[in-house]
Amino acid sequence: MKKTVISTTKAPSAIGPYSQAIQVGNLLYTSGQIPIDPATGAFAEGGIQEQTRQSLLNVKAILEEAGLTMANVIKTTVYMADMNDFAAMNAIYSEFFSEPYPARSAVAVKTLPKGALVEIEVVASSE
Repeated sequence: MKKTVISTTKAPSAIGPYSQAIQVGNLLYTSGQIPIDPATGAFAEGGIQEQTRQSLLNVKAILEEAGLTMANVIKTTVYMADMNDFAAMNAIYSEFFSEPYPARSAVAVKTLPKGALVEIEVVASSE
């Protein structure tokens, strides 16, 4: 099995022993993206909507580095600090995807890295 590391400066650098994304065959697996603006190294200012937008912009940048787009995403996992933010997150999320929508899991977790409100990971296919 050949694993190819995908890395871009247009998304936050990995802050631990992991890669921004790994490509195996026609599948790309991203690490969870928190709402860090790669230009400033700080969280996107605002609440869940601004943080969701930045997390998805980070995902988009990684996909683009691999020659893919959001249309290539087949599965997403959205981790939220508070499930009461679901509707607000979903409003922004829906701006990034069109039909046929990817499969999705959305879960509330106790805490996220650096106190983020949201973290998003995706699986994409080049087929």
